[in-house]
Amino acid sequence: MEYIERIADRLVADRLRSAGAVLIEGPRACGKTSTARQHAASAVYLQNDDAARSALDVDPRLVLAGATPRLLDEWQVDATRLWNGVRATVDDRGKPGQFILTGSAVPDDDARRHTGAGRFARVEMRPMALAESGESSGAMSLRALLDGDPPDPGRSDLTIPDLARLVVRGGWPLHLRMDDTAAAQASSDYLASIADADLGRLDTSRRDPARAGRLLHALARNTAMELVVDRLTREVDGPDGAMARTTVYDYLVDLRRLMVLQEQPAWAPRLRSRARLRTRPRVHLVDPSLASAALQADADHLLADLTTFGLLFESLVVRDLRTYADALDARVFHYRDSDNLEIDVVVQRRDGVFGAFEVKLGAGQVDAAAAALLRFAAKLDADHSGAPAVLGVITGSEYGYVRPDGVVVVPLGMLGA
Repeated sequence: MEYIERIADRLVADRLRSAGAVLIEGPRACGKTSTARQHAASAVYLQNDDAARSALDVDPRLVLAGATPRLLDEWQVDATRLWNGVRATVDDRGKPGQFILTGSAVPDDDARRHTGAGRFARVEMRPMALAESGESSGAMSLRALLDGDPPDPGRSDLTIPDLARLVVRGGWPLHLRMDDTAAAQASSDYLASIADADLGRLDTSRRDPARAGRLLHALARNTAMELVVDRLTREVDGPDGAMARTTVYDYLVDLRRLMVLQEQPAWAPRLRSRARLRTRPRVHLVDPSLASAALQADADHLLADLTTFGLLFESLVVRDLRTYADALDARVFHYRDSDNLEIDVVVQRRDGVFGAFEVKLGAGQVDAAAAALLRFAAKLDADHSGAPAVLGVITGSEYGYVRPDGVVVVPLGMLGA
């Protein structure tokens, strides 16, 4: 399969010029190794190489020797020795671009493992955004929107049925060459492997596949909603009884370590009003295809259940925006206050520039979304938080344009980095 360039390629290349080692993290099968290979001069694949793991027992330097940048794939197989060995080697060589490490699980904190400050740079990867896989034209750039550049009117080629299919297919690179039925089955198998194997690899003492599967189903039902552990606990009840809150927390920690659960934190600006800010994050699985698989919802089911489709569409948008935001050194938040004003997405760059977006599947919801965005902007204490660089409604509709009130309508099929 021909390699498709990823947004992360630019980030990896930049970090190799400034750091001794680049750590690429992301869920299993999102394309980390393929991307790392584009930048590596030599490689060792630790998960499948018994000889390399044996060499680690003798002297980690045997594994670290090779043309640079040297790829250490699935480095968490022996996290402490490799991390400390890479750190020491980077210090000894005193040059950037020595190593690329890839991993699909975050190791436990280990007091023996140095933080790596000043030696390691981190790049996060996810399944492919629509602009990466070619389904979005990228004509409406997030960068340009945050720079305040008004976009030209345009039209997306994606229809609502197309978007339902893309939710179910997901952004996994291997799924791009599958038909819809095979891609949906692959997502179901991915979920089963998380419950049956991946969680057990992290902690064999308390991982029950049936309970893990019910929790994944509950998380799918709560996609794009605030994380409320009590609600999850109730939904995970099964024939073996209720799951304790502490057990739910344990599972959530491990799902984060596998980078399958990705939470969308709440944004906390200064307000003019006395409204209190809500602080719970929103819940997303790393790709909406996992949520549709957990719910056993194919494209036809989503088209018949627009409420569920709308939530999974929002998760699709958040997935893509996170990838585009990475290229801008920005983060993706949501906003909610005690007046029940909710804004689906706030993207804020490190320099403080931000934009606010509502996510609506249909064109008929744009007016209400624009009104909410304008109320939100009026609430902000602009002297402290600044004014939004852009207010936008990201939709599943075809047409992109700027409304008379200044709110930008952005079809997802036109959104890009």
